[in-house]
Amino acid sequence: MIYLDNAATSHPKPECVYRTMDRFLREMSANPGRSSHRRATEVVRVIDRARMNLTDLFGGDSPDRMIFTLNATDALNLAIKGCLAEGDHVVTTTLEHNSVLRPLHGLERSGKIRVTRVESSPEGYVDPRKVLRELRPDTRMVVMVHASNVLGTVQDLEAIGPAVRGNGSLFLVDAAQSAGIQPIDVKLACIDLLAFTGHKALMGPMGVGGLYVSRRVDPLPWREGGTGGESAPPEQPEEMPTRLEAGTPNSAGIAALAAAVEFLRKEGIDGIREREVGLRNRLVERLAGNRRIRVHAAGSQPVLGTVSLTIGGYEPAEVGAILDQAFGIAVRTGLHCAPDVHRLLGTFPSGTIRLSPGYFTTESEIDTACGALEEIAGMETGKQRNSLTG
Repeated sequence: MIYLDNAATSHPKPECVYRTMDRFLREMSANPGRSSHRRATEVVRVIDRARMNLTDLFGGDSPDRMIFTLNATDALNLAIKGCLAEGDHVVTTTLEHNSVLRPLHGLERSGKIRVTRVESSPEGYVDPRKVLRELRPDTRMVVMVHASNVLGTVQDLEAIGPAVRGNGSLFLVDAAQSAGIQPIDVKLACIDLLAFTGHKALMGPMGVGGLYVSRRVDPLPWREGGTGGESAPPEQPEEMPTRLEAGTPNSAGIAALAAAVEFLRKEGIDGIREREVGLRNRLVERLAGNRRIRVHAAGSQPVLGTVSLTIGGYEPAEVGAILDQAFGIAVRTGLHCAPDVHRLLGTFPSGTIRLSPGYFTTESEIDTACGALEEIAGMETGKQRNSLTG
C-alpha cells in the first residue's frame, strides 16, 4: 500500500520506535512510581527522559510542566475544562478541529462561557489582527490550531501570543499537526498551554500525547486518582506533573515517543519539513493542469505537507474507495473532524480527498498517486468507475 494518510497517523515509524516498544514490553514493563524495585525505578527514568526531550523540543523551561495525556484531544479537554470558569470569554477560529470545537460548544451551550469565532481566509489563514480585535477584559483564553489538518496551512503564533499575554489572557495552541515538523517555541510565542499528540508528525505510537503547561496557569485536574505517591490524602497532589496525571501511564508509548523525538532531532525538523513540503509541491504541480481536479489552498504559504482536493463529478468517499481498492493508495476523505473549514471552502457536507505524505514517502509514490487521480478524473461513466473496483 502507498500510505498517504500521515496527517491522521504517521506510517511507517522510525525503526527505533519499534525497537523501543518491543524492548520495553519484553524487559521493562512495570508501573512508574508504584514500586521500589529496579524495573519500576528504571521506568521512572525513561519517562523523565521523555519529559526532558519534549520540553527541550518546544523550548519549555521545566520538564515538570510537561503532562502526558492520551492524545491531543485529551490534552485540549484538560486545558479547556481545567482553565475556564463560568462567565469567561473565549476567542477561537473557524479552522479548528472538533477537539476544540466540541468542548467549547458544550460549555457555551450550557451557558458557562461565551465564544467568539474568528473566520479565516479562503486560503486557510487567520489574520492575527482579527484575533486581537476580539480581545476583551473578560477574555480568559484564545485557543487556536497551529496547522490546519485539512489544508496544512500554518498560523503565525508569534504575531498573536504576545498580545494575548498583554491582555492577561491565556494562549492555548493545538499543535496536533505541527508538533515534530514545525518549529515551536512556547516562550517566543507566549504559549501558555501547548497540546500535542505523539502519533502524527512526532512519529511515535498511538495512545500518548501531551500538554505543556506554563507557570502562568494551574489547570484543575481533568482526572483524579492514583499517582504512585502521596496515597494517604483524599485530594489530588498539588505538585506537577502528578497533579494532572492520574492512573497508570502508557509507559511503553512514552518510551517510544522519547525515541521518536531523538530521531527527529537527529534528522533535523527543518529537513523533515522541507522534504514533506517538497512532496506536497510535486503533487500540486503535477495536478495543476487537470481541469477536473481542484486543489484547495494550492498556492498557500507557509504550509506543511497536507493537500486537500476534490474531483468534479465524484463524491470524495467514492474517490477514496477507488484509490484503496484499485490502486492500493490510502488517503482520508470527508470532513476530517473540522466541519467549519469545509463550510469556508464550500465542500460541506461531503468534504475533500486529503493526501498527506510523510518523511518516508517517496517521489515515485507521489507520482503513482497523481497518475491514479488523473485516471479517475478522466472517467466519464459509472461503468468505467465500476471497472476499477470490480
